[in-house]
Amino acid sequence: MPLHKTFGVDLGTSTVKIYSQDQDTILTEKNMIAIRNQKQILAVGNEAYGIFEKNPSNVSVISPMAYGKIADVNHTEMVLQALLDKINAGSVFSNSLYLAVPSDLSEIEQRAYYTIGNSNRKNKIYMVNKTIADAVALGIPINHTKGSMIVNIGAQSTEISVIEQGRVVLSKIVEIGGKQLNEAIVNEVRKQHNLYIGNRTARRLKFSLAYLKEDIREARKIVGIDSLSGLPREGIVPSDMIYETILGPIRSICEEIQFFLERTPPQMYQNIQDQGIFLAGGCARIPDMDWFLSQATGQKVRLSGYYELCTIYGLKEIIGNRTLWKWVR
Repeated sequence: MPLHKTFGVDLGTSTVKIYSQDQDTILTEKNMIAIRNQKQILAVGNEAYGIFEKNPSNVSVISPMAYGKIADVNHTEMVLQALLDKINAGSVFSNSLYLAVPSDLSEIEQRAYYTIGNSNRKNKIYMVNKTIADAVALGIPINHTKGSMIVNIGAQSTEISVIEQGRVVLSKIVEIGGKQLNEAIVNEVRKQHNLYIGNRTARRLKFSLAYLKEDIREARKIVGIDSLSGLPREGIVPSDMIYETILGPIRSICEEIQFFLERTPPQMYQNIQDQGIFLAGGCARIPDMDWFLSQATGQKVRLSGYYELCTIYGLKEIIGNRTLWKWVR
């Protein structure tokens, strides 16, 4: 057994990403925990997600994160420890955990991250700003940039940040993300078809039918519960319905980006115009999301091919490159 192991951890609202330097692998699992009678842990991660929306009344399946931050310290600690065990985090002495954290954490919130990472009191905890990790993965020259904007649209929130010469100068978390889009689709299907579908079905519809550039007139067959009879029933959902449903929340994100640009000092704004806006996060997978943001903001948009893995790839680079350790605290 190795004397010491190093891990990078990105605790997302929807998924936990863990990079193991020893194995040079990235584990991605749902950030969920299933608990029976508020006491017994039944499953964690993808296994808990498999129970989600199928669980009996005495089993709760929850995500311990909300809007990109820790909402329940104990449950987050349980999820993280279980997934570290899964990736074989055992060592003789201690592990080093590099945790990606949002820009605007209070002291209490920082302590929560330290607590969940140091549950066995052996781990060495380091924190890395998520925006800095994203910038590294995106190939932005952090030390030299005169202004770069990064937009990360996650599962429950969107983080908009501007960095300049190695520091985050502006940052804001907007409470709009993939979950809100899913809920909007669930509500619209119920309204138009008297059919109840779960968030998992809504998520599939979002990624398969939400064409933001042009409607190619597709449709998907779904199975849900009839709102009147309570029995399973099929329905057909067209792409234009999904487009109209998610348009409002996505426009709200665009408005926040536009407002953010207006607050950006002129010299930084000019550099952002030259470079374009960098886009990452799971919702960046929605078809033509980069094109839509570009049209709405009037800026070039540069889409990361890492999507929701952008932060963890940035952590991987930081862990392995000593010249980047000055952004670790």
